[in-house]
Amino acid sequence: MRPRYLGHQSLPDVGRYVFAYNVRIENVAARAVTLLSRRWRIYDRIGEELEVMGDGVVGEQPTIQPGAVHEYSSFCVLQGPDGAMEGSYHMVYADGTGFDALIPWFALHAGTTDEL
Repeated sequence: MRPRYLGHQSLPDVGRYVFAYNVRIENVAARAVTLLSRRWRIYDRIGEELEVMGDGVVGEQPTIQPGAVHEYSSFCVLQGPDGAMEGSYHMVYADGTGFDALIPWFALHAGTTDEL
């Protein structure tokens, strides 16, 4: 995960802090896997917690071949300058067996991340 604070899209005076993040998913299994859904927990320093669930990522349900990588970028909006995210992807093999790939907790800091 590579989060970045987007100062040019943020409005701190009204509690709008925009963060972008890049995700790189590598299939280290010996067979193809499809990313069916996502679940994110977004924590805001002001005490807000938001859960975001949905199909795929950025409008796609990619099938990732063995040894291949799927990358995408997305964003979130916080009400304060600091927060964190964590989550999971629900992945399924062609035979229907599935598993959840955990996304480790990562911090979002308006004052310390790179601005685009």
